[in-house]
Amino acid sequence: MAVTFRTLRGSEIEAALDDLARLRISVFRDWPYLYDGSLDYERDYMASYIGNARAVLIAAFEGATLVGAATGSPLADHAEDFAVAFSGSDLPLERVFYCAESVLLPEYRGQGAGHAFFDGREAHARALGLGYSAFCSVIRPENHPLRPEAARSHDVFWRKRGYRPLEGVVARFAWKDVDEAEISDKSLQFWGKPL
Repeated sequence: MAVTFRTLRGSEIEAALDDLARLRISVFRDWPYLYDGSLDYERDYMASYIGNARAVLIAAFEGATLVGAATGSPLADHAEDFAVAFSGSDLPLERVFYCAESVLLPEYRGQGAGHAFFDGREAHARALGLGYSAFCSVIRPENHPLRPEAARSHDVFWRKRGYRPLEGVVARFAWKDVDEAEISDKSLQFWGKPL
């Protein structure tokens, strides 16, 4: 299964959004996100990429099929969502690039997509003149009832790329878990590094 990578911007991102939505719903259903998503929610969530010249989507394809993707845009484009999380930080939002989701179908993992996703987004951030890169990951307890026995953290990979948890920078988002009847708040830890 040979994977090729393309950097999408502008109208190319908009054309890929439905495929990205389906990919997000599929991949984020698994541990640790446990996301019980819908296309309507996804379309609303991804609306910030439409017409955003500073956004990027690093797309992984097998042939013409989108099998993985990583998105990003300046954190200032998400200021309403993250202002509270960064309120105690000395990082100015306008200098930070936000690496949003990275999603990849399981059968394509272990072939370097994680590095390609970060390399592409970090290069885009530098081209925009931003000096810092950040992302967030959901915080789940070790004893969570849906945690798979073989689950492993991505912390080692992120640290090898130079990212570190940003102390006290925790966002709150709400979504419905696969085992929940209603939407509930989740905590997400931000990680970051200078570019």
